[in-house]
Amino acid sequence: MILTKKALSRRTVLKGLGASLALPLLDSMIPALGAAAQAAQPVRRLGVIYVPNGMAMRAWTPESEGTGFEITRIMQPLAGYRDRMLVISGLDGPNSNQGVHASASTRFLTGAIPKRVESDLQASVSIDQLVAQQYGHETQLGSLELALDQNDVFGSCDIGFSCQYTSTISWRDEYTPNPMETNPRLVFERLFGDIGTTDPTVRLQRIQMDRSLLDSVSARVAELNKKVGHGDRAKLDQYLDAVRDVERRIQMAEAQSNRELPEVTQPSGIPGTYEEHAKLMFDMQVLAYQTDLTRVITFMLGRELSGRTYAEIGVPDSHHPTSHHRDDPVLYEKVTKINEFHTQLFAYYLDKLDAVPDADGSILDNTMLLYGAGMSDSNQHSSRGLPIVLFGGGAGAINSGRHIRVPNGTQISNLHVSILDRLGMPVEKFADSTSPIDLS
Repeated sequence: MILTKKALSRRTVLKGLGASLALPLLDSMIPALGAAAQAAQPVRRLGVIYVPNGMAMRAWTPESEGTGFEITRIMQPLAGYRDRMLVISGLDGPNSNQGVHASASTRFLTGAIPKRVESDLQASVSIDQLVAQQYGHETQLGSLELALDQNDVFGSCDIGFSCQYTSTISWRDEYTPNPMETNPRLVFERLFGDIGTTDPTVRLQRIQMDRSLLDSVSARVAELNKKVGHGDRAKLDQYLDAVRDVERRIQMAEAQSNRELPEVTQPSGIPGTYEEHAKLMFDMQVLAYQTDLTRVITFMLGRELSGRTYAEIGVPDSHHPTSHHRDDPVLYEKVTKINEFHTQLFAYYLDKLDAVPDADGSILDNTMLLYGAGMSDSNQHSSRGLPIVLFGGGAGAINSGRHIRVPNGTQISNLHVSILDRLGMPVEKFADSTSPIDLS
């Protein structure tokens, strides 16, 4: 590590063509006198990945507890991270006999049951937004809310419950759900800026110029390389390669649908397959953490009631109807395949996070990732025994490599309290919590 008394600003950005390219944490940004403190207190982050329509629980839940738990079929893609995963079984969400899908997504981070309305929504603040309020003072963006299913439905999506309930897991406050962004182009521009206007004609001209963000700041990159050491140049090259790859994939997706460009105010920027879309969104989350633009991200791999089909894995059936498997072995196998596919994509994200150095470890080491669903047995719309697993460690905040089973009747809000505590935000109570869960 090269340490200098005169460090680069942590907020150094490279500007060009109206865009701003944030930089990752470089050694040259750490003043000599602050190096020890930087190493001792790595940045903590929170990431949430949500899967819809419940889980094939028999293929998810390990039978044994402790460190000797078996890797189940759905978790098999995550086996390489066994020592960094904490599987939690037995957590219940607040039960609702109405709006079961609206309740599933709403309770996942709020511990609340939504109010049955198509307007004048009501739930509760979600834990990601509490963390964002705290961590957002140190980052450009308080949080990112992302999804793969477009929110193109309105009105009632679950027997009198607004579609907004099933399309988000993040709530700014009791009455304000956060919309989830699905368009990679818009996510990219939110992270790195654009030409500074919302005029669709000007924005389209920018895209048609076929000039990349990195092309526009190439002179500044060359200048910066003269000021940093060999190690920083290697970090910078790795980061810029990732930015270029993401931008290339967005441009490719736009080119594939260019016949629609004159008809829309924004190019779609959405790849042709679910897998490509998911991986692109995961890659941008890595970039957001790497540049410390935000420390809080929520991501929905699908919205509740999603009818998406997965022909690419041999499941051309609509997800939601299939999730009502009625214990039919054929349907249950299809639900299991969908759940497996989701964990395969999540494993891709873990690999990416683990490949980026951060403080004395990787971004994964310093990030607490919550993966799971707001419903367990989809056939029964059950709120009992939710499928939950924590990854990473949040800079040593949890004791991983094990499976724990909490006492019957333990509410998911108890986990919310524990997560907030481990992220440096202790609270006595959240929603209907009774006591924190011991994650140590």
